[in-house]
Amino acid sequence: MIAPAHQGDLPAPRPATAQEVDAVRAVTDAAYRHYIARIGIRPAPMDADHAAEVAAGHVFVIGEPVAGLVVLVPAADHLFLDSVAVHPDARGTGLGRRLLGFAEEQARERGLPEIRLYTNAMMWENREIYPRYGYELVERRVDGPYDRFHYRKRLAA
Repeated sequence: MIAPAHQGDLPAPRPATAQEVDAVRAVTDAAYRHYIARIGIRPAPMDADHAAEVAAGHVFVIGEPVAGLVVLVPAADHLFLDSVAVHPDARGTGLGRRLLGFAEEQARERGLPEIRLYTNAMMWENREIYPRYGYELVERRVDGPYDRFHYRKRLAA
């Protein structure tokens, strides 16, 4: 288990490299695997095209070896936070909080006024966490086999 760290002690996330695609896949699978039984389907991040996301510059990793990651997709008026994944061995170390903070840094650097994300309705832990970090619920919507809660966080200029 990785020891808990203070926010300032954590390294900055960095762009994932092509050589880290397998690590991105492994961390994503480990972070989301336990949800399969609960929601009855593989969470969408597990089936993402990780190589394409890395090649597009959307994946940022933290840790050596990779212990966490965030997938950020810029749009014209917001930054879409597609996935946050922390390996179970690194839970409670502040990596998730650091990755959420990094998403805000990236949105501000790009001049985007808000971050948007969604989470599966059955991932109730996330539905409790996101409001604590300033995300507001926008809507609940069914997208194919996924029942999702959509959130946004408006950033101060």
